[in-house]
Amino acid sequence: MNEFSNHHARIVRKMADSQELGALDQFDLKLLAALEADGRLTNAELAEKIGLSASQCSRRRIRLEETGIIEGYSARLNASRLGIGLLALIQVTLSPHSKENAKKFRDFVNGVEEIQEAYALTGDADYLLKVAAPDLSGLARIINDLILPQASVSHVKSSIVLTTLKDSHRLPLRAAKSA
Repeated sequence: MNEFSNHHARIVRKMADSQELGALDQFDLKLLAALEADGRLTNAELAEKIGLSASQCSRRRIRLEETGIIEGYSARLNASRLGIGLLALIQVTLSPHSKENAKKFRDFVNGVEEIQEAYALTGDADYLLKVAAPDLSGLARIINDLILPQASVSHVKSSIVLTTLKDSHRLPLRAAKSA
C-alpha cells in the first residue's frame, strides 16, 4: 500500500468515525443478521436472503465495514477437538487500586493467549476473565504461574464451567438503532 492509499484510508476512517451513522434500516439489520450467522456469504447469497441486488448488498456491506459496525470476520474453532477441554471464569481483585496497576494488569491480560475475554467490573471483583485451558493442571498453571504472581493481584476466585448452556456472539439486533 503506498503513502497516498494509507492517507486516503486514514481520511475515510476519520470521516466514518466523525459522522453519525444514523439509523439502520431493515435491510441493514437483515444483512447483519445473515452475516452473523455466516460471515462467508457472498453478496449474491446475501441478495437472495434479504431481497436486494448483489451490488446493493456489496455497497451496504462496505458501508457497514467502513463505519466500524462490522469489525471483521473470523472462523469459530471447536475447542474440545483441539484438546482445549476446560473453560473457567476467574474473578480478580487488585490492590492497591491505581491507574498504573490497572494498566499493568490490562497489558498482562492482553499478553496471555488463554485469557479469551476480560471485563472490568463493578462490585466485589475488579475483573472477570474467561480462560480456556487443556485441563485442570493447565488452569492451575495459568492461575498459579501467571495470574497470582502479578504484584497488584490481591484475590483470585475461579469457577469451572460444567456445561455451556448458550454460546452466542450474535448481538440482539432488535435493540439496534433502526429507521
